Amino acid sequence: MQIHSRTRIIAYCAIAAVINLVLGEAVGLLHIPLLFLDTLGTIYIAANFGIGWGAMTGFLSNVLMVPFSGIMELPFAIVSIAVAIVVGLFSKGKGFTLSKAIIAGLILAFVAPAIGTPIRLWLYGGFTGSGTDLLIFTLKASGKSMISATFMGTVVGNFVDKILSCVVISVLQTKPRFQTILHRG
Repeated sequence: MQIHSRTRIIAYCAIAAVINLVLGEAVGLLHIPLLFLDTLGTIYIAANFGIGWGAMTGFLSNVLMVPFSGIMELPFAIVSIAVAIVVGLFSKGKGFTLSKAIIAGLILAFVAPAIGTPIRLWLYGGFTGSGTDLLIFTLKASGKSMISATFMGTVVGNFVDKILSCVVISVLQTKPRFQTILHRG
């Protein structure tokens, strides 16, 4: 990889991390249920440049979130890294096609909560102030254990968020104008 190419990828990673921060905070402030958009940039980088760059972007995103959401955002970097691994694996070969994006989104809908639920319970008791909290509260009130309610509630939220995020990146990659910007030299 040429030096200028590596510098360009690092710049893309930084921009993608800021996009994760801005979209994640905007959705959080609006309390939009079932949507986070805080891994869209990570998905983009992992789909285009691989697992390592995607993992770095995801980690950087969580570091950037600390001034806005507090130090307790750092453990969620593990979830961001898992997102990069799944998307990076699905992007190999013929790229991040629409069908691969849907399957990756489905897998992430379970993988992200499987990793994030214990962190969420440990740090916040299950409730983080996101739009998913109402669903978790409802499941808990219906008699589910806190771990079951938190996992099931975040799976539902991630089902919408991760599939939508993966599909958006896949669709953007098929647009000639977007490809020109991405591969400009």
